[in-house]
Amino acid sequence: MILRDAGVGDLAAIMALEHASFPTDAWSENTMADELASPHTQYVILVDEHETAHGYAGLRVLSGSPDSDVQTIAVAAEARGRGFGRLLLHELLRRAVDAGAREVFLDVRDDNEPARALYVSEGFEEIGRRPRYYQPDDVDAVVMRLALTAAVKEKLT
Repeated sequence: MILRDAGVGDLAAIMALEHASFPTDAWSENTMADELASPHTQYVILVDEHETAHGYAGLRVLSGSPDSDVQTIAVAAEARGRGFGRLLLHELLRRAVDAGAREVFLDVRDDNEPARALYVSEGFEEIGRRPRYYQPDDVDAVVMRLALTAAVKEKLT
């Protein structure tokens, strides 16, 4: 697998993963295209030797800002359970560190136990909830934060 920067040219592959991963609340193609083109976001894509996409992730980060936000992480169903979600998350965290962030925030569906377990295992803590945030499913968003401490930074090197 190859982890590389993603761009607008990857939009079709990313949207296929987006719809497969988030069938009821996938982002629109226009929203994702804006994300990929924004100077304030960094997206990565995980591809095999044939350029087939198996995952992607995005980070909103401004250079010098004290915080950043994980926008999204998705791994294809057939590639789950192999550490690719953690790989994508670590890449986003490294990029946040490189940009000077001191904290990383994210929202995760309350019913997404594998993702929540990943984030907790990496040191994220729940700091709040957004009731019924994910529509049309009426699922709460769990707001989480990770302080980019020296220990976290060392783990990422």
